[in-house]
Amino acid sequence: MTVELSVSDQQHASSQSQRPRKLTIPGGVLTLASFASDFRYSKAHKTRVNSLAVGLQQAGAFLACLVVWPIADKLGRKKTLMLSAAIFVIGAIIETINTHSMAAFLCGKSGCGMAPKEIRGRIGSFFQHPFPTSLTPESLIPETGIFTSYWVDYAVLKRISPHSPSQWQIPIALQIIPAALLGFGCLTLPESVRWLTKKGRHDEAWVSLQWIRADSSSSTMEEMEEIRVGVEMERRATEGLTVRELTERRNLSRLGTAAAVFTAQQATGATAFAYFGPQYFKLLVNGSPAKNLLLTAIFGAIKVAACGFFVLFLSERVGRRQVLIAGAVFMAACQISTAAVVKAKPPPKVGDGGTTPSGIATVALIYLFVIAYNLSWGPLPWPYVSEIFPTRIREIGIAVGVSSQWLFNFVFSLTTPYMIANMGWGTFLLWGLLDAVIAIFTFFFLKETRGLSLEEIVHNDFQEARDHKVIDVEEHEGHGK
Repeated sequence: MTVELSVSDQQHASSQSQRPRKLTIPGGVLTLASFASDFRYSKAHKTRVNSLAVGLQQAGAFLACLVVWPIADKLGRKKTLMLSAAIFVIGAIIETINTHSMAAFLCGKSGCGMAPKEIRGRIGSFFQHPFPTSLTPESLIPETGIFTSYWVDYAVLKRISPHSPSQWQIPIALQIIPAALLGFGCLTLPESVRWLTKKGRHDEAWVSLQWIRADSSSSTMEEMEEIRVGVEMERRATEGLTVRELTERRNLSRLGTAAAVFTAQQATGATAFAYFGPQYFKLLVNGSPAKNLLLTAIFGAIKVAACGFFVLFLSERVGRRQVLIAGAVFMAACQISTAAVVKAKPPPKVGDGGTTPSGIATVALIYLFVIAYNLSWGPLPWPYVSEIFPTRIREIGIAVGVSSQWLFNFVFSLTTPYMIANMGWGTFLLWGLLDAVIAIFTFFFLKETRGLSLEEIVHNDFQEARDHKVIDVEEHEGHGK
């Protein structure tokens, strides 16, 4: 029988593959001629606009990551989810209105960045889920969002006149529909069972669980009792936790590992490609806006397929550490090879004259790169980090890891447009070198966690399971004597 997730668990589980940002991919919209015309900025300011439009959204997500937990603990999951949906809708409306003001657009973008993190963090509260030490088909939802947004951008470019504001307004306005449905849909839901139990509102918690299960049999009563026991165990496990305890060697090591793993995930370069796909493909083939968006849409389809294959067939059959090492090495090879090809055979200066063989090769390398990412560093950091913390510091540990992810998401989102504009082929070389460093870091510092219980990991500091069991046997025999 499973129990509900705690606040940090919910955020962690629903944030698999990263990503409040997946509700909208601004890089495609920013390439539309109608957008530049309506917001009245020239090519000279394009890099700054790209940087701020994406970077400020991630800044909003980072801020939300820091403030959301106490708000959700105070208001409850249902109200927090509705509030988040409302913030997102308001932000998207501000973005959609043709104000001709970039300041207003960026303000709306920041609001949208703050809300989706919380929207995804609260969804798990209404259902019974195990802690996300394994990956499920739910992990595909963010990737499907990316895939959809790419094709929407491509469709409006092909079907709507570049002189019409609706060309850029439609992709942004479409975000309002699911957010509004989510917010209004919450009116039909009861409050989280676990939150009510933590607040001592046991009668309401029981009514909520009966609604979720549509059942009040003995099995549901047993589940309710397990939730109560789980809440009490969590309370006892975290009672008296101090900052000084977090600075102990083992705890500090785990906190550092969580931060490093999520920082590495952002440093692979895959998130930058997701945000700025059209800009990257222009750097590779110098194609027309339609061609660049089409290549990006195919990129999104490959992401979904690769992630789906990993989640459905590989996630519980392979070790974490080996896959992370292999993925980083392969990504490094793809990026460095791309840099070498672009350096030796740059795309034609006059675009839309057809894609050269070298351009085809670099596009293929980037597609191989994103496959490797979605088979390794895309999904695996989430279960890996969830597996390294004891219950006592798990909420804090995951908070540190997720905060690190959003911090460096913001850093790379803000800097990537300048890298593309000023470094050219050197951008791919930089990502390749970072991937190589990540592979080395993983080889020397990350331990295998698959197949180990939480007790084994905590007891033996990431060593092999058999060592822990031997120690337990020896201790048991020692006590017997």
